[in-house]
Formats: sequence, structure tokens, C-alpha cells
Amino acid sequence: MSVSHDDPRLTAYALGELSGKELAEFEALLEGDARARAEVAAIGVTTARLTRELERASGPALSERRRESVRAALQPNGSGVTTREEPMPEQAVPRARRWRRRWLLLAAIVPVLGVVMTQWTVERRGHAPRMAAPELSVSPMLHVAPPSDEMGVLDVSPRVVPYDALDENPFTSVASDPRSTFSIDVDTASYSLVRRFLRGNSLPPSGAVRIEELINYFSYAYPEPTGEAPVAIHAAVARAPWNPEHPLVRIGLKARHVDATSRPPANLVFLVDVSGSMLAPNKLELVKYGLLQLTETLGVDDRVSIVTYAGNSGMALAPTSGGQRRKIRQAIDRLEAGGTTNGAAGIELAYSLARQNFVAGNVNRVLLATDGDFNVGVTSQSELVELIQRQAESGVFLSVLGFGDGDYQDSTLEQLADEGNGNYAYIDGAAEARKVLVEQASGTLVTLAKDVKLQIEFNPAEVAGYRLIGYENRALAHQDFNDDSKDAGELGAGHSVTALYELIPARLPNAGVDALKYQRPTAPALPPSDELLTVKLRYQLPSGGASRSIEQAVRGPAQPLTGDFAFAAAVAEFGMLLRNSAHRGRASYEQVLRLTGEALGEGEERRAREQFVELVRTAERLSERGYDPRKH
Repeated sequence: MSVSHDDPRLTAYALGELSGKELAEFEALLEGDARARAEVAAIGVTTARLTRELERASGPALSERRRESVRAALQPNGSGVTTREEPMPEQAVPRARRWRRRWLLLAAIVPVLGVVMTQWTVERRGHAPRMAAPELSVSPMLHVAPPSDEMGVLDVSPRVVPYDALDENPFTSVASDPRSTFSIDVDTASYSLVRRFLRGNSLPPSGAVRIEELINYFSYAYPEPTGEAPVAIHAAVARAPWNPEHPLVRIGLKARHVDATSRPPANLVFLVDVSGSMLAPNKLELVKYGLLQLTETLGVDDRVSIVTYAGNSGMALAPTSGGQRRKIRQAIDRLEAGGTTNGAAGIELAYSLARQNFVAGNVNRVLLATDGDFNVGVTSQSELVELIQRQAESGVFLSVLGFGDGDYQDSTLEQLADEGNGNYAYIDGAAEARKVLVEQASGTLVTLAKDVKLQIEFNPAEVAGYRLIGYENRALAHQDFNDDSKDAGELGAGHSVTALYELIPARLPNAGVDALKYQRPTAPALPPSDELLTVKLRYQLPSGGASRSIEQAVRGPAQPLTGDFAFAAAVAEFGMLLRNSAHRGRASYEQVLRLTGEALGEGEERRAREQFVELVRTAERLSERGYDPRKH
């Protein structure tokens, strides 16, 4: 069943006014209606932009007659609107009256917004001095138009795209460098960002597409470790579907699963951005929803604190037992947005609280929920990263949860998570909030191994060249592999990590680099072997100490590309298409869909993969229309 474009619940949902059964029923409708989801996104974006511009602009004063009309509309005996201090039970207000109330308020406010926005535009352009607001007629209804098929794009992307440019990894000659070293990555933010753009009817900018995060958004059925090590290595070899002459190697890591009921007690500090930029429905209200969901999973031995920051930081909830859920819920419900963003002050207070309640062996973690728009105090990315680096020395881990669009700062949030011994997820809706904070809570909160590094050594008798797909900003110097002081990624309970290498076999010696002029490197004589490469893994326990290592050889020949391997390859190919990769070869959206067709899996994972198929079809449709925002 589809949602009508003039259904008033679209606006109510975007403004966070639905609750209970009504909210659940409407979310179920949205799941099957991409157009309705896009319209909700449009309403949210419009609201956010108007809110930001109203904050920045010094608007015209209302006439006394206009003030009186707005004041009268807000009286309980007028439209039925009550204040936050004296809330009226929503169920006590008839449905028709509730919708009429919303439209009356919107009708009263929209003309004022129009005047403010017009004046702000004139002042910014310097065309005229400030003018008094004229008397305006009242429009009976505000309507946000659905995405236009003719335009082809609903712009939900920031005006200034805050994504780091990524130069994709080239092919490297084994003769010149037989090793590849990098830090693992369990972040998933890029996939949710790509989903947001595509659901908004727009192709994502290349910088938002980090292929390793697309691949690792999904779970893969790797066997868990059986020995003392908290992580196991799994490897397989097939043919790259975009270049069948090249072997494709999948290296998979699997961390031991920790059941939610058996995890260590948690010392959690919710660090919540409540600045004015968080006013949009897909920001603070979604933060509150996610934290409320997480609260329901806590026990009496867990402790929760809440720190907020805007112009100043403050403690919204002193350390409280997870068993006092009502008290925690009330503190979350009281969070409201407004003001500037002094993130550094909030970070320092949050870590101070975490240290005060620190218990070795327990979960000690700060969860930062923000759009990353730091604009007061310490604001530069480098200074914020240095601040997090200092705080991370305390042994407190960090989870970064990104929300919203507009001024969203992806690059800053990714680096904060990396330097804070943590993980980074982008929350684009209620379903993603539940996935990250409830379904994957153990992986999000419980770290089993830190500073996890991989070093791959290639056999020159079998491999002429190699290319790591993704992980461009995770490369390490080879000597960093054995240096325990060098930071790397963290692996949470139950997490799986997948890395793909495309190889050039020795019989095809074109590794994409020029031959040496003064020497001819030759491999030493080796005994016959079918080994293509050796995987070396190094990690530390969460408590620190000397690093530990695991090593495993990977052998050929290539096997058929099926199951999880086929799906991971399809996601990688999709990422290369979105990034317009120079190495995409014969890649096509049609081939991506064909690869996923027989690798959808079962249960929750199947639903996630079916959603991926929808995104592939959307990207294919947008690409066929010929509009590419990456070139504009």
C-alpha cells in the first residue's frame, strides 16, 4: 500500500509528532514506499534549512497585529495547542483537530519564514538595505512537492560537501614491493551515507563512497575462532567478475561473539550535541530514539551518564544504574536543541565522567551523537583529533554516531572515531538506530581486540601485482606492523571484517608500473608452491600489553564465486561503479544484480541484502539519466 503525497502523516512523521501504534504503522508503510521516504526526507531537509537560516538571520520585527494573531493561535482555547510545561495527552485531542492544528500553525508561520528568508537573501547579496516586513496574506497550507521525475534528483546533499577526496589504491608490482600493510576498519557510515543520497534520488559524491565500509556493512558467515585468540582468519580465491583474468582474494576476520546477557557491565557516557544545528527531525529526535532503544537493553550493573553540549557543556544525567530506566528515559526526553556548538568542552566532560566510573575489564565507552558541526571553542579538525587522542589514553573507547545532513561533517567524525579507539556509524533512520544500538550492541560496545593490523606478503613466483580494494585512508608503513605504539582499528564482539585484493598473476606481468631501468629484480629460487600470499595479523588485547600475532597462508587455484564471497564482490563492484573507478573493467550494474541474485542469504541478513539490491537499481536508474553530481 502506497502513501498519498498529501497525507498529513508525512509532515507529522518528519516533525517527530507520531508515536506509539500510529508511528509503528506509518513506519511499516514507509518501508515499502520509496517515494514517500523521499518526501519525508524533503520535509526534514526543508525544516532543517529553514531552522538554520532563521538562526543565522536577524529577522524583521512582527507588527503588533501579527504578534497578537500568533499569540492567539497558541492559546489552549484557540487551536488546542498547549505548552511543554502543561502537556495535553495526545490521545485526548481528536485526530481531525490535531491535523487542523498543525496546518493552522504552519499557515501562520510560513509567511513569516518567507519574509525572513527573502530579507536574508537580499542582505547576503548586498542588493538593498534592510526593509520593513509588509503585511502578507496567509497561505492555507504548506506543501512540499515530491521528487520530480523530470529533474531526476532530490537534493539532500550538503552545499559544501565535507568528504575527504580518496585516491583509489593502484596496482603495485610485487617485484618492487611484495607487502601490503593496513589497519582494519569496522566502520559502516559510508554505506548509510550512500543509502541516504540514493534514497534522496541523487548519486553520492565519490568521497562519500568508502568501499571497505560498504562491504563491511554486511555480516558474513565466517566461522568463529576456536582457540584462545579472539579473532580467526579466513581466506578464499575466486575470479574478479569485472576482470576474469585476475584472481580475487577475500581475507575475512571473525571476532568471537559475546552474548548481550554475558557481556561485562558497561560504563557508558552519552555525549549528545544539542546545538541549534541538531534541531532537524533526522538529528536530535533520532538521537533520542536511538538512545532510548539502547536504554532498554541495559541492566542494573550498567551505569549511564548523559553529557550535553551546545555553547557550554553540562551533565544532563549523573551516573545512574541501567536498572533505573524511567529516570534515564526522562533525562533523554528532556533533551532540546539550541545554541552554538562547543564540542571540545563536552568531550572533556564526558571523558572525565567515564574516567571517574572506570572499571578495568568492563565496557568503558563514550557514545558521541552529533552532526559534527563544531563551531565554538576548539573547532579545527586537527585540534579535535588531538583532543581525542589525548583522551583515548585513558582506556575509554569511543563510538561516534553521525546524524543528519546539511552541515554534516563526515571527515571529522571518521577521524575522531579512528583516533578514539572506536567505531563510526551514520544513523539515517530508526531502523539503522536499532541495528547499531540494539541488534549489534555487543559489537558496538564490547571491544575484543584493539590496534588490529594486517600485513600481506605476496609470492612473486605466483603474483606479479596486487591492488587492495578500498582502505585508502587505512594504509600503514610496513615498519608500523610490528610497532605496538602505532594505532590501528578495533574489533568488536561478533564483528566480521572483509578485505579484497585483486591480483595480477605472474603470467600477466603488467602490474601497472614501469619496469626498472638499472636493475632487473628477480625472485630467489623457491620450492614449488601453490601459495599466493601469506596473511599476518597483529592485535592487542583491550587492556593493552604486547601485541600478539596470527599467520595463515592462502593458496590457489581460484574457486567458483558463490555465496558470501559473491555478495562481497558485488558490493565492491557497486562501489567501483559509484566512484567511477579506473579499475572497474567490465563492471556493470547488471552484473552486480546478477551476482547478488543467488547470494541473498536468510533472515535479517537477507532483508539487508534485498535493500542493497534496491539501491543498486536506483543507482542504475540515476546513471542512465545522465546526471552525475560528482561532476558538478
